[in-house]
Amino acid sequence: MKRHFFVLAAVFISTQLKAQQDTTQLDEAVITASKYERKQSETGKVITVINRQQLEKSSGRTLAEVLNTLAGINIVGANNNAGTNLTASFRGSAAGNVLILIDGIPANDPSVITNYFDLNFMLTDQAERIEILKGGQSTLYGSDAVAGVINIISRNQRENGVKINGSFTAGSFNTLKQHIGLNGRNNKTSYGINYTHTSADGFSSAYDSSGSGTFDKDGLNQHTVVARLGFPLSKSITADFTGTYNYYKTDLDAAAFTDERDFTATNQNKQFAAGLKHKHSKGAVRLNYHYNWLRRNYLDDSSHKSSPYIDYVKSNYIGKTQYWELLANWQLTNWEILTGIDYRLNKTDQWYWSTGAFGPYAPPKLDAEMKQLSPYASIVYKYKKLNVELGGRFNKHSEYGNNVTFTFNPSWRLNTATKIFANLYSAFKTPTLYQLFDDFAGNPDLSPEKGIIAEAGTEIIKGKGFTTRLVGFYRKTNDVIIYSFNPSDFTSRYINASRQINYGAELEVGFTKGSWRINTNYTFTNGKTTAAFDGTGTALGKDTSYFNLYRIPKHAFNLDAGFQVNQSLYISAQLRSTSKREEFIYGALPATLDAYTIIDLYGEYKFSTLIRTFIQLKNITNKQYFDILGYNTRRFNMTAGISFQL
Repeated sequence: MKRHFFVLAAVFISTQLKAQQDTTQLDEAVITASKYERKQSETGKVITVINRQQLEKSSGRTLAEVLNTLAGINIVGANNNAGTNLTASFRGSAAGNVLILIDGIPANDPSVITNYFDLNFMLTDQAERIEILKGGQSTLYGSDAVAGVINIISRNQRENGVKINGSFTAGSFNTLKQHIGLNGRNNKTSYGINYTHTSADGFSSAYDSSGSGTFDKDGLNQHTVVARLGFPLSKSITADFTGTYNYYKTDLDAAAFTDERDFTATNQNKQFAAGLKHKHSKGAVRLNYHYNWLRRNYLDDSSHKSSPYIDYVKSNYIGKTQYWELLANWQLTNWEILTGIDYRLNKTDQWYWSTGAFGPYAPPKLDAEMKQLSPYASIVYKYKKLNVELGGRFNKHSEYGNNVTFTFNPSWRLNTATKIFANLYSAFKTPTLYQLFDDFAGNPDLSPEKGIIAEAGTEIIKGKGFTTRLVGFYRKTNDVIIYSFNPSDFTSRYINASRQINYGAELEVGFTKGSWRINTNYTFTNGKTTAAFDGTGTALGKDTSYFNLYRIPKHAFNLDAGFQVNQSLYISAQLRSTSKREEFIYGALPATLDAYTIIDLYGEYKFSTLIRTFIQLKNITNKQYFDILGYNTRRFNMTAGISFQL
């Protein structure tokens, strides 16, 4: 019955509604699809843009919550307590298969098992726009871009002058957020500094299944500073520098259904980026450098014990990445050419110490590094209504050797309103430092995960009131890395042992007419794994397929309906509905997470072009549901605030 509801709702809305954004947004120049500016209409890749205006109409929401409303995207943990680990999934992908970009530069954390970057470090206050590119993007962006990329573009002043922006918000769980920023431009020199502070008392991260009412609240304290400077070195050469510092501390519960009163985690991130750009009559040459340092410290002094065997735990995880890239593009009459080469150095330093009933325990420290060198190129041919892109990358890895990827992206504009496209990609994910070198589970003989991704669809845009996009997708990943237990010698390690297939469809439609703006999307996702064991970890003796899209719904539906009451007042309602999902449980059959529907309300009032106030009401029906088994999601909560720009 639930499935029929989703299908009927999607079909009804697709036939009744028209468009999502105005034409200036629909055909604006994007960077992520090709690494240089190109109109959305000129690429067959599936790209979505969230601009600054849309981010402002999402005031009161985190970046994870904003992304969670888009077709094909699930941010697991987006609706849990602040500071929860956030995992991005596109179209059913596993953790670490979506690459985070910051101003087009890959960002990841080599100290975590799957190499993903913590989305808690990224705030909407600090972003000018976000470009989301789906499909296998390893040819342009290398490892981890198996299912797509999220490019977060920093705030930057485009017009001459100085602007000061700020905001103050308060909400449920004693949440407070303050933001202040100064951004300016004088001809070709631009500069800016933005600071955000967030604090919250929170609620119990772990679900109190016994109803004891004794679980304590788990809070968050976070500081983020981003500074940027760009200036000309000559008429054709410009330099850019960006520095970021992010720190947050949380005392989230470390285990499902279990109160951890003495557990704290501190997370730090320091980034430095520098770039040189030489513009010429046919394009540009760019040199980029990015340094990324991350540290996570966990402390459980356990005066309130969650385990009778452990009295004290302390651990430290440090990840460092360095990234160099040289690239050039040329835009000719019917051809666009991109060539580049990048070098990546990943390092980690990890240690763990505990003591308890059986004495101290300290496994060997992990101190490891790996290197990658990757030349790549793409060429675009444009002829009348036809656009064809063909590209490839060669990856030389210090541990496993070499691999290659390709991309083939043809699109055809049938008329001024309709475009059809078909994309074929290959993509890869390198084994992480933990998977390669951990003393107990590491396997230095691992190969990269290799994916083949196909998309096909159509997009229709008519004037300012109509757009719809229908996409079918298929992804097959070989040599999937899994954690395996061998009962014969009681050893565990990572191996390349399974094959993952995901497939489905996305439908995005919308309607803009007069004061109304309605956006909606529906996603169907399915998949299976083929391996020599089942979903409980039990050996089967032969390859067997089973469903394993854990925490990913087969059906997801989002609706955002907004009405501009007058020049000052805007109101909207948002609905998110997902079907049931499965939760992996080691050594047992998966558990089922119930389907849910939540409704949010939003309103803003502009006193002038300089001052705006808003209120966001979330989960107004006070629905209790789980995205992660044993951890609470937010029940009814609200946020209100005021922002200004001088």
